[in-house]
Amino acid sequence: MTDRTVTANLALSLDGRYHGPGGPGDFGAFAPYVATDVARDHLTRVWADATTALLGRVNAEGFLGYWPSVAADENADPRDRGYATWLVGTEKVVLSTTLTESPWDRARVVNAPAADVVADLKAAGKGDILVNSSPSVIKPLLAADLIDRLYLLICPEIVGGGQRLFDDGLTPTKWTLARSETGESGEIAMVYDRVR
Repeated sequence: MTDRTVTANLALSLDGRYHGPGGPGDFGAFAPYVATDVARDHLTRVWADATTALLGRVNAEGFLGYWPSVAADENADPRDRGYATWLVGTEKVVLSTTLTESPWDRARVVNAPAADVVADLKAAGKGDILVNSSPSVIKPLLAADLIDRLYLLICPEIVGGGQRLFDDGLTPTKWTLARSETGESGEIAMVYDRVR
Protein backbone atom coordinates (compact mmCIF):
# COMPACT_ATOMS: atom_id res chain seq x y z
CA MET A 1 0.00 0.00 0.00
CA THR A 2 1.44 3.38 -0.99
CA ASP A 3 0.91 6.56 0.98
CA ARG A 4 -1.35 8.32 -1.55
CA THR A 5 -3.72 11.02 -0.30
CA VAL A 6 -7.31 10.93 -1.56
CA THR A 7 -8.63 14.42 -2.14
CA ALA A 8 -11.94 15.73 -3.44
CA ASN A 9 -13.09 19.10 -4.68
CA LEU A 10 -16.59 20.50 -5.07
CA ALA A 11 -18.45 23.81 -5.13
CA LEU A 12 -21.37 24.01 -2.72
CA SER A 13 -24.14 26.49 -1.98
CA LEU A 14 -24.70 27.79 1.55
CA ASP A 15 -27.38 25.13 1.95
CA GLY A 16 -24.89 22.40 1.04
CA ARG A 17 -26.07 21.64 -2.49
CA TYR A 18 -23.89 20.97 -5.54
CA HIS A 19 -26.56 21.91 -8.07
CA GLY A 20 -29.79 23.85 -8.01
CA PRO A 21 -33.42 22.68 -8.01
CA GLY A 22 -33.40 22.37 -11.82
CA GLY A 23 -31.32 19.19 -11.64
CA PRO A 24 -27.72 18.22 -12.38
CA GLY A 25 -27.29 20.90 -15.06
CA ASP A 26 -28.50 23.74 -12.81
CA PHE A 27 -25.30 25.60 -11.93
CA GLY A 28 -26.59 29.15 -12.34
CA ALA A 29 -26.07 30.02 -8.67
CA PHE A 30 -22.44 28.85 -8.85
CA ALA A 31 -21.40 30.52 -12.12
CA PRO A 32 -20.55 33.97 -10.68
CA TYR A 33 -18.10 32.43 -8.19
CA VAL A 34 -16.18 29.67 -9.97
CA ALA A 35 -14.13 32.04 -12.16
CA THR A 36 -13.03 34.48 -9.43
CA ASP A 37 -9.39 34.87 -8.47
CA VAL A 38 -10.03 33.03 -5.20
CA ALA A 39 -11.71 30.13 -7.03
CA ARG A 40 -8.99 29.91 -9.68
CA ASP A 41 -6.20 29.97 -7.09
CA HIS A 42 -8.10 27.31 -5.13
CA LEU A 43 -8.37 25.12 -8.24
CA THR A 44 -4.61 25.43 -8.76
CA ARG A 45 -4.03 24.08 -5.24
CA VAL A 46 -6.52 21.25 -5.89
CA TRP A 47 -4.53 19.65 -8.71
CA ALA A 48 -0.98 20.71 -7.74
CA ASP A 49 -0.04 17.38 -6.07
CA ALA A 50 -2.47 15.11 -7.93
CA THR A 51 -1.30 12.51 -10.43
CA THR A 52 -4.64 10.73 -10.91
CA ALA A 53 -8.07 12.20 -11.62
CA LEU A 54 -10.97 10.02 -10.51
CA LEU A 55 -14.21 11.02 -12.23
CA GLY A 56 -17.78 9.91 -12.60
CA ARG A 57 -18.89 9.40 -16.20
CA VAL A 58 -21.11 12.50 -16.38
CA ASN A 59 -18.34 14.80 -15.15
CA ALA A 60 -15.81 13.11 -17.40
CA GLU A 61 -18.01 13.79 -20.42
CA GLY A 62 -18.44 17.43 -19.45
CA PHE A 63 -14.86 18.10 -18.39
CA LEU A 64 -13.16 16.25 -21.22
CA GLY A 65 -15.45 17.91 -23.73
CA TYR A 66 -14.52 21.37 -22.44
CA TRP A 67 -11.06 21.57 -20.87
CA PRO A 68 -8.89 20.34 -23.80
CA SER A 69 -9.84 23.47 -25.76
CA VAL A 70 -8.82 25.63 -22.77
CA ALA A 71 -5.44 23.87 -22.65
CA ALA A 72 -4.89 24.92 -26.26
CA ASP A 73 -6.14 28.50 -25.80
CA GLU A 74 -3.18 30.86 -25.40
CA ASN A 75 -5.57 33.63 -24.27
CA ALA A 76 -7.08 31.60 -21.42
CA ASP A 77 -6.34 32.56 -17.82
CA PRO A 78 -3.01 30.86 -16.99
CA ARG A 79 -4.58 29.14 -13.95
CA ASP A 80 -7.38 27.70 -16.11
CA ARG A 81 -4.87 26.66 -18.72
CA GLY A 82 -2.66 25.04 -16.08
CA TYR A 83 -5.57 22.98 -14.77
CA ALA A 84 -6.69 22.08 -18.29
CA THR A 85 -3.20 20.97 -19.30
CA TRP A 86 -2.94 18.87 -16.15
CA LEU A 87 -6.35 17.25 -16.74
CA VAL A 88 -5.55 16.40 -20.35
CA GLY A 89 -2.15 14.93 -19.49
CA THR A 90 -2.80 13.13 -16.22
CA GLU A 91 -4.02 9.59 -15.62
CA LYS A 92 -7.82 9.58 -15.55
CA VAL A 93 -9.99 6.83 -14.11
CA VAL A 94 -13.66 7.13 -15.04
CA LEU A 95 -16.27 5.19 -13.07
CA SER A 96 -19.12 4.06 -15.28
CA THR A 97 -21.66 1.28 -15.49
CA THR A 98 -22.52 2.13 -19.11
CA LEU A 99 -19.22 2.82 -20.92
CA THR A 100 -17.13 -0.17 -21.96
CA GLU A 101 -14.11 1.72 -23.29
CA SER A 102 -12.72 5.20 -22.91
CA PRO A 103 -13.22 7.79 -25.65
CA TRP A 104 -10.51 9.98 -24.02
CA ASP A 105 -6.72 9.91 -24.05
CA ARG A 106 -4.94 8.72 -20.90
CA ALA A 107 -8.24 7.54 -19.42
CA ARG A 108 -9.56 4.14 -18.52
CA VAL A 109 -13.11 3.16 -17.65
CA VAL A 110 -13.81 1.04 -14.59
CA ASN A 111 -17.12 -0.51 -13.59
CA ALA A 112 -16.56 -1.09 -9.87
CA PRO A 113 -17.48 0.49 -6.52
CA ALA A 114 -15.57 3.71 -5.81
CA ALA A 115 -14.06 2.28 -2.60
CA ASP A 116 -12.58 -0.68 -4.49
CA VAL A 117 -11.16 1.57 -7.20
CA VAL A 118 -9.53 3.84 -4.59
CA ALA A 119 -8.04 0.80 -2.81
CA ASP A 120 -6.49 -0.33 -6.12
CA LEU A 121 -5.16 3.16 -6.88
CA LYS A 122 -3.68 3.49 -3.40
CA ALA A 123 -1.88 0.16 -3.83
CA ALA A 124 0.23 1.53 -6.70
CA GLY A 125 1.50 4.83 -7.99
CA LYS A 126 2.44 8.12 -6.40
CA GLY A 127 0.81 11.50 -5.88
CA ASP A 128 -2.65 12.50 -4.78
CA ILE A 129 -5.77 10.86 -6.13
CA LEU A 130 -8.16 13.73 -6.93
CA VAL A 131 -11.87 12.98 -7.02
CA ASN A 132 -12.59 15.77 -9.41
CA SER A 133 -15.94 17.50 -8.76
CA SER A 134 -17.80 14.19 -9.05
CA PRO A 135 -20.40 13.89 -6.27
CA SER A 136 -21.37 10.40 -7.49
CA VAL A 137 -17.86 9.32 -6.48
CA ILE A 138 -17.28 11.65 -3.51
CA LYS A 139 -20.43 10.57 -1.65
CA PRO A 140 -19.64 6.84 -1.45
CA LEU A 141 -16.04 7.62 -0.53
CA LEU A 142 -17.21 9.90 2.30
CA ALA A 143 -19.52 7.11 3.45
CA ALA A 144 -16.54 4.72 3.48
CA ASP A 145 -14.30 7.32 5.19
CA LEU A 146 -11.77 7.18 2.36
CA ILE A 147 -11.31 10.90 1.68
CA ASP A 148 -8.32 12.53 3.34
CA ARG A 149 -8.76 16.13 2.17
CA LEU A 150 -11.77 18.17 1.03
CA TYR A 151 -11.38 21.24 -1.17
CA LEU A 152 -14.67 23.13 -0.93
CA LEU A 153 -15.71 26.34 -2.63
CA ILE A 154 -18.69 27.73 -0.72
CA CYS A 155 -20.82 30.03 -2.86
CA PRO A 156 -22.85 32.63 -0.90
CA GLU A 157 -26.25 31.61 -2.20
CA ILE A 158 -29.06 29.44 -0.87
CA VAL A 159 -30.44 27.53 -3.85
CA GLY A 160 -33.34 25.91 -1.98
CA GLY A 161 -33.33 22.58 -3.82
CA GLY A 162 -31.03 20.10 -5.50
CA GLN A 163 -28.76 17.37 -4.25
CA ARG A 164 -26.73 17.75 -1.07
CA LEU A 165 -23.19 16.52 -0.60
CA PHE A 166 -23.55 15.45 3.03
CA ASP A 167 -26.42 13.00 3.31
CA ASP A 168 -28.02 12.03 6.58
CA GLY A 169 -26.56 8.85 8.04
CA LEU A 170 -22.87 9.52 7.37
CA THR A 171 -20.56 8.15 10.03
CA PRO A 172 -19.38 11.05 12.21
CA THR A 173 -15.83 12.16 11.35
CA LYS A 174 -13.59 15.02 12.47
CA TRP A 175 -11.88 17.47 10.11
CA THR A 176 -9.44 20.30 10.64
CA LEU A 177 -9.41 23.53 8.63
CA ALA A 178 -6.07 23.69 6.81
CA ARG A 179 -6.77 26.78 4.70
CA SER A 180 -9.48 29.36 4.17
CA GLU A 181 -9.68 32.31 1.78
CA THR A 182 -12.61 34.62 1.14
CA GLY A 183 -13.21 36.36 -2.17
CA GLU A 184 -14.66 39.79 -2.85
CA SER A 185 -18.01 38.28 -3.81
CA GLY A 186 -18.27 36.33 -0.56
CA GLU A 187 -17.14 32.96 -1.90
CA ILE A 188 -14.97 30.99 0.51
CA ALA A 189 -12.33 28.51 -0.60
CA MET A 190 -11.67 26.02 2.20
CA VAL A 191 -9.40 23.05 2.63
CA TYR A 192 -10.29 20.50 5.30
CA ASP A 193 -8.05 17.59 6.30
CA ARG A 194 -9.46 14.44 7.86
CA VAL A 195 -8.28 13.90 11.42
CA ARG A 196 -7.37 10.23 11.81
